[in-house]
Amino acid sequence: MGCCTPRACQCLWRIQRSTASVIDAQTFRRSFHEYFTTHLPSSSLHPDSRSAAHHQLPRAASKPHTPNSSKEPSPAPVAGLTRDTTVVRIPLRSAKHHFGVSVSRGTRPYNEDTYQAGVIELPAFAKRVPVSLSRAPVSSPLQAYRENQRRQREEQQPADKKGDTDGEGTSAEGASGDPQVFYFGVFDGHGGAECSGFLRENLHNYIEEAAQKFQLGSSLQPRHEQGEPGPINVEMRLKTGDGQGGKSNIGLAGKEELKGETDIIRHAIDLEKSLIQSWRDLVGGYFRRFKPAAFSTSAPPTISTVLTYAFLRADLDFVGAQARKIDSETDSVQSDAPLNASDILGHPSRQVGGLKWFKGGSTCSVALISTPSPTPFWHPATPSTMVVAHVGDTRILLCRTSDGKAIPVTADHHPSSPVESERLRKYAAAFVTDSFGEERMSGLANTRAFGDMQSKRIGVSAEPEIRRIEMAAAEYSFVVLVSDGISGTIADQEIVDTVKEAKTPEQGAKDVVTFATEVSSEGDNATCLVVRLGGWERRSEGGGGSMGTKESRDWRRQEAAVPRGRRQ
Repeated sequence: MGCCTPRACQCLWRIQRSTASVIDAQTFRRSFHEYFTTHLPSSSLHPDSRSAAHHQLPRAASKPHTPNSSKEPSPAPVAGLTRDTTVVRIPLRSAKHHFGVSVSRGTRPYNEDTYQAGVIELPAFAKRVPVSLSRAPVSSPLQAYRENQRRQREEQQPADKKGDTDGEGTSAEGASGDPQVFYFGVFDGHGGAECSGFLRENLHNYIEEAAQKFQLGSSLQPRHEQGEPGPINVEMRLKTGDGQGGKSNIGLAGKEELKGETDIIRHAIDLEKSLIQSWRDLVGGYFRRFKPAAFSTSAPPTISTVLTYAFLRADLDFVGAQARKIDSETDSVQSDAPLNASDILGHPSRQVGGLKWFKGGSTCSVALISTPSPTPFWHPATPSTMVVAHVGDTRILLCRTSDGKAIPVTADHHPSSPVESERLRKYAAAFVTDSFGEERMSGLANTRAFGDMQSKRIGVSAEPEIRRIEMAAAEYSFVVLVSDGISGTIADQEIVDTVKEAKTPEQGAKDVVTFATEVSSEGDNATCLVVRLGGWERRSEGGGGSMGTKESRDWRRQEAAVPRGRRQ
């Protein structure tokens, strides 16, 4: 990277401008929302004796329901509508009954793992609830009751604030009006914590900005059904109409709608081509014929398109920032320069990946959870959708409520993987096996990662493997995100069974890290995130609870407690 062609230099200049604009925008960008908003009864926040006024109805005035009565009784009140509620912010890391995290550096001198958890400003991508389940008939008493409650709230609202939706409003929803989208990520750095720290602080911003660039629509709107099969060729529909010799029978509104979709597709194609061309100019090699699977030329952009673009863009900015630096190990002048040499008028300069040339990288696993209603995803009666974007060997597991089995939703990107080896053998110089029996490519254990700038030409990219999971109500008990310090030491079912025995997700994360640290012989960094889902209360019902691996876990603890008893 010391010298480059004029075309690569020009690409570096363009990347430098875009990276500088991204870094400067961070000054005005909102901080990451490490909390979620929800409804709580006002009586629980501000107890008041007047709250008991609804109990003052005399017993003599109450009448039992009789089917033959001439006067219809009022419908049963709907939960959440008849009680005075207040929207509150709850820090996610403090909600130990919903989320837990534990981190250990093991026997390493420092910790290279990082994580992130909170709420991201992203359009909803969950499946819409059928109208028959979400809306009662117009003539039903329930619908009439809801309409009456809505009118009463409007009458009680001050005239100067009617229609004002600024701020939090009265619903636990995001700024776009959709239900909140939760964001959980674990990042395992290697060679240092510069890359994993960069992803922790900036990857969610890249995802949000990519959604805005691609004009990603909400799946809860009728015109944006996310995840449905069958790409549509909008340009062909505009040219041929209904397929009858170019004669179109669609109306003016339909043509305008198709034209709008065509503009979105063309804009997305331009963004994708520009990103791929930047990779070709900067790195070359593998990226000369690089075509991400999520990039399409015939369908509107989806959440997979946004995540792929965000991952590749973040990696491009990080690698480009390292390529512009001078290696202080080979440049004696640069090595003797003061640390604040790049400061301007006393303001410290922001360097992506630190002040020195960083040659390491990081793996990444991100889980996004969206719901079709403001009811949170951990509610037992709420369905939800989880989209996973994965790079490297960090791991995400689901615990199925029915049988208690550990369901891995990610696969390690190692040279031993048939898919990865087939993709990279034409570019890699050689595949070797180390003393631990692990297959490596050019000294690397991961075939996909952020950073690792010296291995980009042979195909070590940050293109994520994306998977979408539709979760029915209480179908899964919890989700676990772990680094390879845990997944490389204990089995998936052992991780899940350890969490089952805990009373809270916070305690479950601590128990997993403690168990992995006790039985590990390598002492790698260990990070574990446990997120509660709808079936949490039934986590020990299926598959005999945690008894399936209890004997093996106890045996491993006893073996680890006696060092002489370990196999050499």
